[in-house]
Amino acid sequence: MSITHKDLSDARTAWGQGKIAISKAFEEGGIEAARQVADAHLDAIYGYNLGPVLFKPTMASGPQTFRPTKEGALAYFCGHSEEYPLDNGFAIQGWRSVDSVTSAEYIEGDIAMWMGWVMLKNKNGDVTKVDKSFGYKKDANGVLRIVLHHSSLPFSA
Repeated sequence: MSITHKDLSDARTAWGQGKIAISKAFEEGGIEAARQVADAHLDAIYGYNLGPVLFKPTMASGPQTFRPTKEGALAYFCGHSEEYPLDNGFAIQGWRSVDSVTSAEYIEGDIAMWMGWVMLKNKNGDVTKVDKSFGYKKDANGVLRIVLHHSSLPFSA
C-alpha cells in the first residue's frame, strides 16, 4: 500500500511525541528510564530492522557525524555514552511540544521523503528550530519507518 500525506504527518507527530516522552522519562526516572523509552521509540519508528539508517544528527561532528546504527542514535538522543562522549542527549532537553512546517514531500509507493522545519519547545518555553529531512519506507508489515534522518541548524549570517 502506498504511503499517504497523512502517513507522513502521523510519522512526524510520532517522532515528536517520542522526543517529549524521552524528555519526561529522563526527568522522572533518570538516564536509564530515558534510554528505555528511547530504545522503544527507535524500534517503533526507525528502520534499523531494515538495515542501516542514514542518520545525520543536528549537533554531531567529526568521525561521529553520521549514525547508521541504533546505538549511535540512542547515544545522540540520550547522551551519557562513553562511545559518543560529545553527545549531550538531544531528546533529554525538556521538550514539551513539537511542530513542523512542510517545505516539500515526495511519495512513490512504499518510499517517501519529507523536508521542512521542526520546532521543539522546552519546558521553559524556549524554541529550537531545525532544518529536517526524513526518508521513509514501509516495512513488510506496512509500518512506516524512518530510513533517512538529516538534521541541521538554520544558517545564520
